[in-house]
Amino acid sequence: LKAEKLAYLYSPHFPYFVHVNKKGSVRLLRGTFYFWKNKISKSDLMFFTGDSQAQTIEGQYEISDLVLDFAKKHNVKLIVTLGGYRMEAKDKPNVIAAATNSELLNKALEAKAMLSPLESPIVGTAGLILGLSRFKKVSAICLLGETRGYLPDPRAAKSVLEVLRTILNLDVDLAGLEEEIAKAEKIVTRLQKIEEKRILQTEEMRKEEDKKVSYIS
Repeated sequence: LKAEKLAYLYSPHFPYFVHVNKKGSVRLLRGTFYFWKNKISKSDLMFFTGDSQAQTIEGQYEISDLVLDFAKKHNVKLIVTLGGYRMEAKDKPNVIAAATNSELLNKALEAKAMLSPLESPIVGTAGLILGLSRFKKVSAICLLGETRGYLPDPRAAKSVLEVLRTILNLDVDLAGLEEEIAKAEKIVTRLQKIEEKRILQTEEMRKEEDKKVSYIS
């Protein structure tokens, strides 16, 4: 969408190190707000992404509250948080949805999302923003893509974005994700082969140990 940077969010609750670029310059970890002007309709978009989650419980609440206040200041009417749902997807990853009102949740279900399991916690900023939005009187929904959880997962991202563009009625081309999906699958296949080799070596070592004769004297 080629959104433009709008503002930065800094916090002492982010990890205590700096990023160093190729020229040797450094910067603190931060969150970044972006703005996209919709030239077709009045549904403009604001994005927030960060280098890291806050490292403390207090920080999680503080940053979530700051994000909501910034959104309210800019007259945001709907907040969507995105994240992952730890589950191995055999085929196309499902999208799990939770929302602050039934109308919004129904839109997600119509877009082929699934209800969040009962009593299933949504951890971190994605969940807290959803919960705190009630106090700010802003509608909010959370979309979670089924993912392995230990690697970037463009397949899960694509599933989430397909639901999101339906909810927001956006014309967004997701074809560019196919290349990333192919790269991710190659990495997973390579890791699986390494794990299979490790298991085989462990089994062979165990068999060799079993062959050894022990004496008690």
